[in-house]
Amino acid sequence: MNLPHFNYHPDPVASGSVEPSEASCICCERPRGLIYVGPVYAVEEYEESFCPWCIADGSAHEKFAVTFTDEDSIGPDDDDLDEQVRDEISQRTPGFNGWQQEQWLTHCGDGAQFLGKAGHAELLELGAEAILAVQDSTGLPNGPQWEGFFNALDKHQGPTAYLFRCRTCQALAAYQDNH
Repeated sequence: MNLPHFNYHPDPVASGSVEPSEASCICCERPRGLIYVGPVYAVEEYEESFCPWCIADGSAHEKFAVTFTDEDSIGPDDDDLDEQVRDEISQRTPGFNGWQQEQWLTHCGDGAQFLGKAGHAELLELGAEAILAVQDSTGLPNGPQWEGFFNALDKHQGPTAYLFRCRTCQALAAYQDNH
């Protein structure tokens, strides 16, 4: 089964935002085999209700006035981000679940691609660039405080790192939060 292409979330199945399911999408009313399990911002409650295809083509947003990422959390420090980029990320891209308010990072004047959540073990596998991106987001210098934080990172229990890749320069960026 081929997923639709998402410019800002290249693999929503690997990141855990889309999961196998026999449930029917409330937008297209079809069981597509996959369902979105991330956050939905709307007046009504819609949990595990939309297929990735209705997110990608914008029909879920159009029909139900939902977004999948809070617009104010997209590039919170990037006031010049193009409105079309904000719309694509919030209305036509699967979001992701975080411990607190999710942030969608930007870089080089564009939205960055969400790669997924990571803890200590995943960051060791990803290597020095990913580790440095997380360390930069903490503001902690090398030393015992950073080492303690780094060792505590956990993909499933927090604190958790959220990794992004710039679509222009390919640099990794990250932020972290905890419950």
